[in-house]
Amino acid sequence: MKPSSFREMAESPGQGGDPRSDDPTGQAKDKIAAAGLRLTKARLALCSLLFAGGTRRVTAETLFEEAKQASMSVSLATVYKTLREFSEAGLLRPLRLDGIKSYYDNNVYNHQHFYLEDGCHLIDTPAKVRIRKLPAPPEGYTIDRVDVVIRLRRKLTPATSERANSIGAEHGERIH
Repeated sequence: MKPSSFREMAESPGQGGDPRSDDPTGQAKDKIAAAGLRLTKARLALCSLLFAGGTRRVTAETLFEEAKQASMSVSLATVYKTLREFSEAGLLRPLRLDGIKSYYDNNVYNHQHFYLEDGCHLIDTPAKVRIRKLPAPPEGYTIDRVDVVIRLRRKLTPATSERANSIGAEHGERIH
């Protein structure tokens, strides 16, 4: 029996004797069809990149660069549009950080992230974060999901702290 949604497909990848389990193009076609989107060359190519390597998070710019390296002919505008369409269809989970950069996670289930600020890199946390009580939403609204992003920066060692202080001193600042 063919899964009726992307979430069902994600729960049982490669099981049930599916002849397409080792066919990334076939899997991409199935994901696009399950999302109710029309199959296009650009969607197929980008879907193949997004889901070929397991769980991952990308920005439009990084996916565009991967497409160029794979000799795929897509514009940055097409990448943005496809990421938005895949997000609206439930294939991707959008994560917006600081209103500046958007990441797209191909793991659409509830989970939390570490954001490594010094490298602008997003990774899954190893354990679930528990929130005991959420505030009531305003009238007419319901809570869709809660995105938890824990921001990390490298600890300053005495050597890096001294270097940061010498750089900061040039600008009248001191790092503690």
